[in-house]
Amino acid sequence: MPIAEDHPQNPDSPYGVSKLAAEKYMLTFAKLYSMTVICLRYFNVYGVHQRYDAYGNVIPIFADRLLQGKPLIIYGTGEQTRDFVNVKDVAKANFLAATRAQHTGVYNLGSGFDITINTLASYCQKTSGIKAVEVVNAPPRRGEVLNCRADISKAGSELGFAPDSDILSGLQEYFDWFKKDRNI
Repeated sequence: MPIAEDHPQNPDSPYGVSKLAAEKYMLTFAKLYSMTVICLRYFNVYGVHQRYDAYGNVIPIFADRLLQGKPLIIYGTGEQTRDFVNVKDVAKANFLAATRAQHTGVYNLGSGFDITINTLASYCQKTSGIKAVEVVNAPPRRGEVLNCRADISKAGSELGFAPDSDILSGLQEYFDWFKKDRNI
């Protein structure tokens, strides 16, 4: 930790394999056809307009359960860590990659900070204003990454990327939107 772009790549899930395969295809096209290709590795993106769906992003799931008064379910101990990056920072990074990248490359896009899922649950309760919900631990999921924090130094030095959002203000903005517009 943190995870740099040259970190060993051994995905433990079909989702991870699909992301790595797409990246490898693009890098191969760059070599074969003299193209400039930029691969952006998004860490845990969240933000306004992110809805609960079958993919299962934890923040929309927690938001939906909180507003329904249902328990928050945490798989495993909750001490696993994630790097949550606001969609506004991801949009900025995409713009920087499109306008500043000079050569083919792979870049991590995250906040550069990690928090535990237990802390996330607490932050979600705090920013939603709903604190009376039970937190339940379920068995850990197979193939789940235990710790994840992006090394964003390459994106910073080569693209000028630096995230502007912190998790608490981003969650506050998300819950303000979610409470008002989640059914749209």
